Amino acid sequence: MTDRVALVTGGSSGIGEQAALRLRGAGFTTYAVARRVDRMSGLADAGVTTFAMDVSDDASMAGGIERVLGEHGRIDVLVNNAGYGSYGAVENVPIEEGRRQFEVNVFGPARLVQLVTPHMREQGSGRIINISSVGGKFYEPLGAWYHATKFAVEGFSDSLRLELAPYGIRVVIVEPGPIRTEWNTIARDGLVASSAGTAYESQAEGVRARMESGEGPMLSSGPDVVAKKILRAATARRPRSRYPVGRGAGSIVTARRLLPDRALDAVIGRLYS
Repeated sequence: MTDRVALVTGGSSGIGEQAALRLRGAGFTTYAVARRVDRMSGLADAGVTTFAMDVSDDASMAGGIERVLGEHGRIDVLVNNAGYGSYGAVENVPIEEGRRQFEVNVFGPARLVQLVTPHMREQGSGRIINISSVGGKFYEPLGAWYHATKFAVEGFSDSLRLELAPYGIRVVIVEPGPIRTEWNTIARDGLVASSAGTAYESQAEGVRARMESGEGPMLSSGPDVVAKKILRAATARRPRSRYPVGRGAGSIVTARRLLPDRALDAVIGRLYS
């Protein structure tokens, strides 16, 4: 697979960093992109090509795809991993922040799909791996904006899978459960900041405490378990349409499928109180 080319967004830490290392180790010519190039020096030392890309900036994305194609003439795997979690009451989170959450988590990945699809279609093959979340299956109080984006990624990917199948392009969804990355800290900090001094401050403390407790090794997994699943999605001859991954991910997906809304509301309400 030395002639196969992979592009991973959000490569500066966590899942993206580990996925880039896994793909490189499997023989892919691998590019990792992020806004913070300085944090990808370890990837560069491991043979991964790194450069800056902002998935909320169209020129940055178009220029990045043009660079990869100019250097190798193809992109075989796109891993849409860049994203973040914006938490806080809908009443309090500025609508501009809601738009930014969708820009980074949904429209950025969608634009990269638009940019790579013509080339994958021309070569008659390709993999688009969209990193969703078990948060695209269930929900939390004060997480409406984040969960809305992940539900959107699920629906977008399901439709895209059928749309691109006739051209040999496979679309795969990876659904991480609780993973020990800086995502959790950033989401908690945003939650506390947006809720301070509001009617939701006490509720936010319960959500923050639950998110923090979920970082322990008994309740969460390291990012490499997701990277392994991404590699499987990239290399399997017939990949599954979606891969729940990480401690508790399968249970969460099953609970969402089996429990009626009223019962699941009660369970979630107890967990976050």
